[in-house]
Amino acid sequence: MNFKRFMPSAFVLRAGAAALVVAALAACSGTPKPKPAELPANPALLGVRQAWSVRIPGVSFPLATDVSGDMVAVAATDGTVVMIDARSGQESWRASVGAPLVAGVGSDGSLVAVVTANNELVALQSGKVLWKQRLGAQSYTAPLVAGRRVFVQTADRTTSAWDGQTGRRLWSQQRTAENLVLKRPGVLIAVGDTLVTGVGGRLAGLNPANGSSRWESPIAAPRGTNDVERLVDLTGSVSREGDVVCARAYYASIGCVDTSRGALLWSKPASGADGLSGDERFVYGTEENGNVVAWRRGDGERAWQSEHFKYRTLTAPLAVGRSLIIGDSTGLLHFVSREDGSPLNRLSPDGSAIAATPVLSGNTVVVVTRNGGVFGYRPE
Repeated sequence: MNFKRFMPSAFVLRAGAAALVVAALAACSGTPKPKPAELPANPALLGVRQAWSVRIPGVSFPLATDVSGDMVAVAATDGTVVMIDARSGQESWRASVGAPLVAGVGSDGSLVAVVTANNELVALQSGKVLWKQRLGAQSYTAPLVAGRRVFVQTADRTTSAWDGQTGRRLWSQQRTAENLVLKRPGVLIAVGDTLVTGVGGRLAGLNPANGSSRWESPIAAPRGTNDVERLVDLTGSVSREGDVVCARAYYASIGCVDTSRGALLWSKPASGADGLSGDERFVYGTEENGNVVAWRRGDGERAWQSEHFKYRTLTAPLAVGRSLIIGDSTGLLHFVSREDGSPLNRLSPDGSAIAATPVLSGNTVVVVTRNGGVFGYRPE
């Protein structure tokens, strides 16, 4: 068994007795990860121009960069939140919530929401803190801001909705929680008039007006003999095409669900921890061993697999134009072909690790690094 996936920092304990599990796993955390494969010379087959850059303090939490129209919201670990116009790279505003962050950023282009290490949900607007509310548990998933409301998913399997302007709690729904939950961002998105969230290894559709359940669809089922082995939370970004949402279950599988009726279309084994991207033909993801994989959207069969980045720690990919854009922990930004995964170009924004999955705003790819570099790139 590969214990790398079970290191203590990867999950949160919900029961005191489970502390014994952490001690045991820390003592047998497995062999070090193999040395990353050497990269060939940069082919430079795709033109990429840096359009702008902005500097924020360092980023050491699982940042989710949010895009709404031409506005991009980013945040730093120290609580700095910045709204940037992706067309020009100009800051619209910059503010501080006054405490370190563990989750963010969620935004609709006007209202921004983050979660602090003190379990406070904080909403900002026009560079000012609008309100703060205490959460009942830790949250590692960026809040979702939609329909003048803020939706939050906490580690105790509670989903809640808050009025965007007043901070008044509108509703809260809690599901039965396992003893262990991932200390990683989960799934929380809006699809039409349905709030879609991850509950363990299931994708669930909720009524955003009151939190009542509309459907649940299993992407992965718990397996194994203990809480750690049975951990199958949905994690990271999803790939959405129309009503079809494809998501990853942590080190277990990926699958696609028709959210209009809550029906599982397919599920396939996959070994990774980060989210997915996709287009009308393929679903793209990066695996634990550094492979980049494309699965056919229609049936989940593998279309291609690239081993060019073997044993590198990669972000989830972003599909843009004819390329996939992937960051790695050495600070490189890779551009590879969506057709077969072959390298097209690579660059190093500032030499520090890429802190979040790249996002697209208009024709600008926004990249954030651990050292707090925010870069806008325009591929050809």
